[in-house]
Amino acid sequence: MNTLMLAIRNLLRNRRRSLTTVLTMVVGLTAILLFGGYRSNIMYGSLTGFVQYTGHLQIQRSGYFLDGSDNPSAYGIRDYRQVIQALRDDAELRPMLRVVTPTLQLGGIAGNFAAGISRSVMAVGIVPEERNAMLRWNQYGVKSYALPMPLEGQSIDAVVVGQGVARKLKLCSLLQDSHCRDQRKEEAKAVPKQSADASTNESAGSSLPDDISALSALEKDSQPVVTENRIEMLAATSGGAPNVASLQAIKANNMGIKALDDIYMAMHLQQAQRLIYGKREPEVTALMVQLELTQQIPQARARIAALLKEKFPDQTLDVLDFEALNPTYGQTNQFMDSMFSFIAMLIGVIVLFTIGNTMSTAVVERTAEIGTLRAIGLRRSGIRRLFLCEALVLGVIGAILGAMCALAVAYLINHSGWTWTPPGYSYAYLILVRVGQDLPLLIGSMLSMIIVTTLSAWWPANRAAKFEIVDALRHV
Repeated sequence: MNTLMLAIRNLLRNRRRSLTTVLTMVVGLTAILLFGGYRSNIMYGSLTGFVQYTGHLQIQRSGYFLDGSDNPSAYGIRDYRQVIQALRDDAELRPMLRVVTPTLQLGGIAGNFAAGISRSVMAVGIVPEERNAMLRWNQYGVKSYALPMPLEGQSIDAVVVGQGVARKLKLCSLLQDSHCRDQRKEEAKAVPKQSADASTNESAGSSLPDDISALSALEKDSQPVVTENRIEMLAATSGGAPNVASLQAIKANNMGIKALDDIYMAMHLQQAQRLIYGKREPEVTALMVQLELTQQIPQARARIAALLKEKFPDQTLDVLDFEALNPTYGQTNQFMDSMFSFIAMLIGVIVLFTIGNTMSTAVVERTAEIGTLRAIGLRRSGIRRLFLCEALVLGVIGAILGAMCALAVAYLINHSGWTWTPPGYSYAYLILVRVGQDLPLLIGSMLSMIIVTTLSAWWPANRAAKFEIVDALRHV
């Protein structure tokens, strides 16, 4: 206690230098915490987004992830309902499971043949109620950009498309695009109704083979007649034959990434299975497993793999986690970690030399005092402990003030409404930093600053402890 009080009095003897040193630590720690909070928000935000859309784990046929995304019939999971039930009934898995839902991915051609337009799409068949339950997962309390799936409660022919798909198929009523509507109005005025009908039939007939046109006509006869936003989708069945479904586009969602936005389509799982399997026993391409907590992934993955091997040995099934399914997550984290480490190291070196210079100056100024303390019986270890205690006090004060400053600046940033658009994305994201919400970052940065501060004083303190009493006393 005496050493601590003496250290505080020594720091107050030169307030200006002590204040300058503390301000250096405050600015450095604030910068580290703000960038670390930004990195933390990106990490947890991307993790939440990936888990919301793909689950923590996915069960797939072996080889599907690398080679089977465009061939669902060759990589379908048989008896998927029994697999889901086995997972839900398992006593070890049950407390960890939040959602287990099937999905079927397929490719095809979507066409607004009334306008003579078609394009390639990648469609996904889902169970809307279960998918919406997945989108509500938010373990880390981040800002979620997940859009609820409007297919819930809609008829089986309803689909949701990306805004890029809607724009290319001229589904103008789904878009807030006046140019698209004006263009459609001009086309309608330029072509009389009778000739437009005739040209539409010729266009549709010429763009599709006779057998596909017949399939489309049969599909339309079985669906309610709705002219606006009615599209057809052509896909190949598991037997290789073409199959057409008449669909009603009910909403165009901005999927965030333009490449995905231009091909995205979501439909009811039954509709997707009807396109691919017809009257055959339906299958799915993946079973998405969402857990209560991300930390449960290793345990759940091991149990699921053992359960599949035990109860479904006739199918070769893999269990992939969300990091394997979304490689960009790991790549982004590696980049942000490297940037954070570089910035933290740079600021740490600045603080190290600043504190070292402060302590070295104090040693030079107080050489005679050090000699006096040694002459009255203070040991070398006591001199060393005195200067280290001064650095420790500076470090604690700088860490506390730096953390408070970082929290205040983070609050201002989080309520500023600043946004930015990441490369490859089609809409802006809020700039947010997680400082107070990320306790490991906050506590770890404060402790690191205190340790760096204390270590930076070791060499000056050790040099002061080695002074000879006689030489120190005659120092002027």
